[in-house]
Amino acid sequence: MGLTKTEIFTEKQNKLAQMMKALAHPARIAILQNLIKSQACVCGELVEELGLAQPTVSQHLKELKTAGLIKGTIEGTSVCYCINEKVWGQYRSAFNSFFISIENKDNCC
Repeated sequence: MGLTKTEIFTEKQNKLAQMMKALAHPARIAILQNLIKSQACVCGELVEELGLAQPTVSQHLKELKTAGLIKGTIEGTSVCYCINEKVWGQYRSAFNSFFISIENKDNCC
């Protein structure tokens, strides 16, 4: 298996790809939607809400936390998660810039 050769792409392209990869699983989207809907820190409810096994939810939470999209605080024996609004804004800005670059391009097939 070969290298991904990320060094041949710009820093901006690599960062955008990392952002998209963090969102590239339906369970992660569901977790984010649940956190947004609750508008509060969520502790143990995600497992019941999603219907996935605890280790699976934990792995997805880890990926989202590594990407900076969520943050967690320890409360007793559990970790409570919420949206990291600063990073969420960075994602929004990066995606808006990416998607807006194609607007009004009517001269394509």
